[in-house]
Amino acid sequence: MKRITLTRFLIERQRDKQLINADLRLLIETVARACKAISNAVGKGAVGGMLGGAGTDNVQGEAQKKLDVLSNDILLDANEWGGNLAALASEEMEDPHPIPTHFPKGEYLLLFDPLDGSSNIDVNVSIGTIFSVLRCPKGADGTVGDPGEKEFLQPGSKQVAAGFAVYGPTTVLVLTVGDGTHGFTLDREMGSFILTHPDIRIPEDTAEFAINMSNMRRWETPVKRYIEECLAGKTGARGKDFNMRWVASMVSDVYRILTRGGIFMYPRDDKNKAGRLRLMYEANPMAFIIEQAGGACTDGATRMLDIQPTGLHQRIAVVLGSKNEVERVAQYHAQA
Repeated sequence: MKRITLTRFLIERQRDKQLINADLRLLIETVARACKAISNAVGKGAVGGMLGGAGTDNVQGEAQKKLDVLSNDILLDANEWGGNLAALASEEMEDPHPIPTHFPKGEYLLLFDPLDGSSNIDVNVSIGTIFSVLRCPKGADGTVGDPGEKEFLQPGSKQVAAGFAVYGPTTVLVLTVGDGTHGFTLDREMGSFILTHPDIRIPEDTAEFAINMSNMRRWETPVKRYIEECLAGKTGARGKDFNMRWVASMVSDVYRILTRGGIFMYPRDDKNKAGRLRLMYEANPMAFIIEQAGGACTDGATRMLDIQPTGLHQRIAVVLGSKNEVERVAQYHAQA
């Protein structure tokens, strides 16, 4: 059986399917190399002095870990000089990061959460990197100019690529460029990502849900209704038993759903009235990936990829995973 590397996979999408161009291919490869560097840093843990806090807060006022800062720097350093980006934006930075003037600019915008699930770093639970790629709107003169926040505020349906890496027992890169969702496993000896999970499909039905039950007292009525039905098991309205899984690392929870189905929920509640997760850095790229694998993603009322962003760090409710379960949750919201 031939081993298809990430590079070969992307070249075939460029040459045979004409889904991507050379700049987008190089951009994805650059992000993948950055993910390998982050994976190495994560793997060193305490031996490399990577655990613990950085002594700083990010733009959301959350305490940063050392690996948060390092991962952000790795992604910036890897991507700002290649000539395929007009600007970058990170969950860890308040404003977009412009391309230094001595480097050429390209036609794409890159958004990333450099280290998702960073609260799990010190307890050795899988964490990861999430990224999203958009085309930069051009000005009247046909150039990209100096993009600011408004150029990034495009609905998720405008994404040309999205992906995430999971740094677990193996390092896995999940990617879509609009022709399905595909998984690549890092061969550490060769230093290459190898296609191991082609054309991932999420089962439409499931008996597994992921949610932070400690917030139950704060949930809206539709969410409480859905979870109570799941907990009722065979004797309840659903007529079957459900299992609950919650890693508190979105990349891990979503990867599990991609491999065996399920539903992931981080709803709005009395404490987080808009929602908890970031639309641009987490919800949109994951929605693109999930839909390309046959699943669904909503904020409870609206398809995630149709939502028009209003801010670079906008928060939102997220319900994603097996299509029939997500549609049930959306139906309960509509009835409420």
